[in-house]
Amino acid sequence: MGLIDEVTVESLILPHLSIGKRGFKAKLDLVKIVLLILKRMKTGCQWRELSIGEYFSNDAPCWQTVYYYFHKWSRDGSFKKAWIAILAMYKMYLDLSSAQFDGSHTPSKGGGEAVGYQGRKSANTSNSLYLSDNNGQMLAVGTPQCGQHNDLYNIETIFEEMFEVLEQAGINCKGLFLNADPGFDSEQMKSLCERKEIELNEVV
Repeated sequence: MGLIDEVTVESLILPHLSIGKRGFKAKLDLVKIVLLILKRMKTGCQWRELSIGEYFSNDAPCWQTVYYYFHKWSRDGSFKKAWIAILAMYKMYLDLSSAQFDGSHTPSKGGGEAVGYQGRKSANTSNSLYLSDNNGQMLAVGTPQCGQHNDLYNIETIFEEMFEVLEQAGINCKGLFLNADPGFDSEQMKSLCERKEIELNEVV
């Protein structure tokens, strides 16, 4: 079936996804909808190019329906709730001997909500901050910012947002050794880490 099996989706992800306001039960198999969303996120294909027939034999939805659920669950925090629950369940497997903190500009040629142009880039971009454990396992991602901003833009809000995810998952970050590149060298960043009792290591 692809990335993860239906049993995993049904047990770990589906319980955290929102349903209709009046408890309306969707006629579609939402497990397969989630699998299609994950496939799109993994492959980067266009929504209209999703191989829906691979997952649905009868009464297959259109790609717009798959996108509708993706947009709905992204907006209402369902995916975030699922991620926090999964982190909490498997936190004992994380390597928190150190953590990696970095930013990345992603080309956004088709536009978007947080898109801007920076002279040294070849296209409009969105800038996101990422936090991973020592093995590269993703822990949290900050809300994307317009590409013309540097990594320290709105850092206090984004830093708190990212570490709140770990706190909600029951992950203790006190004493964490945090690796970050010189772009995060600022008194504000140092103050944020000190507040949470995190050791900031600026990697040259």
